[in-house]
Amino acid sequence: MKFATKAIHAGVEPDPSTGAVMTPIFQTSTYVQEAPGKHKGFEYARTQNPTRSALEKNLAALENGCDAICFGSGLAAQDAVIKLFASGDEILAVNDLYGGSYRQMVRVWGQWGLKSRFIDMYNPENLEREIDPDTKLIWVETPTNPMLNIVDIAAVCRIAQKHGIMVCVDNTFASPYLQNPLDLGADIVLHSATKYIGGHSDVVHGCLIVKDGAARYKNSPPACAARMRERRSCSQLPGVSPKSVKSILARL
Repeated sequence: MKFATKAIHAGVEPDPSTGAVMTPIFQTSTYVQEAPGKHKGFEYARTQNPTRSALEKNLAALENGCDAICFGSGLAAQDAVIKLFASGDEILAVNDLYGGSYRQMVRVWGQWGLKSRFIDMYNPENLEREIDPDTKLIWVETPTNPMLNIVDIAAVCRIAQKHGIMVCVDNTFASPYLQNPLDLGADIVLHSATKYIGGHSDVVHGCLIVKDGAARYKNSPPACAARMRERRSCSQLPGVSPKSVKSILARL
């Protein structure tokens, strides 16, 4: 399926209750259940919402992933990724990245013992030299914000695979139209959908997309998706309102 077709149709199904072609805005906090735990796949809006589910399927298709998780912002999405790790673990991040990403790693998670180092990844050999036994995540942003520096995603992923390290790529500036990091070997893709995916500066939103495949570390990407979805449910603004989600879905 070509990109334009995926953007228009992926995740969008006629509403079974009315036949509406476009996904409705489901503005509800809870859903009726025949019995405890017996429902139609939706039990509480913090964890599931049909409008949000449609957007997640669409974003997963655009990035050639198997699952997507929506968040209230790009930094909320990053927070869920970092929560996969523990005190003493280390993140190796590119040395030119969004200021909010840097502050979250250093000021928020640094006080809990999660280490972050910011290195020159523009020559992949630099990355190879910097990996140590505590390195559990490689954080790539390309093109970078604000300097638009470029990192070779495929080269970074080859090094990461050799060491059994997870790779997350912030693909905000390229968008799925220009770049699909999962196809280049990344495990997780992040977007601040506030920017090019939203497109009109009227929605704050973030998302994560993971790929299918065998694990080369403790958790496979699909298992990580389940854990990150749990963390979204514990955060504020879990996946933003159905109206905001509908705004993004309508623009894709």
